[in-house]
Amino acid sequence: MLKVLIAGGGIGGLSAALACVRAGTEVALFERHAEFSEFGAGIQLSPNVVKLLYGWGLQESLTEVAAFPDRLQVRSASSGAELGMLRLGEVMAQRYGAPYLTIHRADLHTLLLSALQRRGGAALRLGSPVISFSETDRDVAVLLAQDQIERGDLLVGADGGWSGVRQQLLADGTPQATGHLAYRALISQARLPVHLRSLQVTAWLGPLMHVVQYPVRGGEWLNVVAIVHGQVQGDMSHWDHSGNALELQQRLQSCCKQLRDLVQAVPDWRLWALSIRPPMRSGREQAGGRVALLGDAAHPMVPYLAQGAGMAIEDAHVLARVLEGGGPEAHARVPALLRYYALQRWQRNARVQATAIRNGKIFHARGLMAFGRNAAMKIRGEGLMDQPWLYRGV
Repeated sequence: MLKVLIAGGGIGGLSAALACVRAGTEVALFERHAEFSEFGAGIQLSPNVVKLLYGWGLQESLTEVAAFPDRLQVRSASSGAELGMLRLGEVMAQRYGAPYLTIHRADLHTLLLSALQRRGGAALRLGSPVISFSETDRDVAVLLAQDQIERGDLLVGADGGWSGVRQQLLADGTPQATGHLAYRALISQARLPVHLRSLQVTAWLGPLMHVVQYPVRGGEWLNVVAIVHGQVQGDMSHWDHSGNALELQQRLQSCCKQLRDLVQAVPDWRLWALSIRPPMRSGREQAGGRVALLGDAAHPMVPYLAQGAGMAIEDAHVLARVLEGGGPEAHARVPALLRYYALQRWQRNARVQATAIRNGKIFHARGLMAFGRNAAMKIRGEGLMDQPWLYRGV
């Protein structure tokens, strides 16, 4: 039985642990915090990801906590006019084999953790940051606090955008600021006026900004994310800054009344300065030797394709599939298996990263570019918004 060491207990790390345990490996997961927690607000999960979660036996659990919007609407932030619409719900489920859902990050994190604990086979070590690692021909060792050492057959760096595992493996610096700020909030729909409540995904596009809203927690709460251009002072490696509601309202004062009303109805915001790396250029950025990178540690991306968590879950699925097929000599073949994992993942991840960056330019377009975008959306409709190459999955 292979022993997989995992640095990081977020959505990516827990997904890797669950997938690897299901594939028959032993897992030891190291989380630097003293308790499991998941920051952030809502996330969107498209069919390529939901199929994998269903395959892990999580369909019933997801149904209890997620929302299942039936459409994704794009509107002008300036006029409020509808620019385009993509059918979700049953249409998406029939087309790609699974629905499109929206969920609170903490709910998904709890769901993955509960599934892992029920299944067993994983040692979960809290308050245990991975300080460094070393490799031999036979294994990999991680150094923990108090000079503790844990050995395994491979190490998975799922420790986020500022990954320490990546820094030791690649020594390629830290993610760079994009100049975009994300204001995130959750509000009970019961606290909103009726005309502001919604059970669909809506993206409001405007000059140098956009706002996305969608339901979570069975539709009882509304997740709202407003992204504008700007910089935040201080530590960029965490996102949980307090957002100034009045400042955001002033930034969006030229938007249509319904969008202004929505932003004004939200009393508290958290602020995140978006940072990314360039799209992946080779499999070397996904794995090397007995070390694999997963999720934001490998390919941090802007949220303009709603695939950050999704690509981490896909990484976990492919990694487990590769390890499961390693055969009787898997212990000795780990470097080759991880090269194969990287070969299967890096080009898809790079395409998602590049598409997300391109979408950001389209979402925030001004002048003639915005006019062309709006015209194209009216003419092509769903054909422009659907993403078969992505939603079909791996």
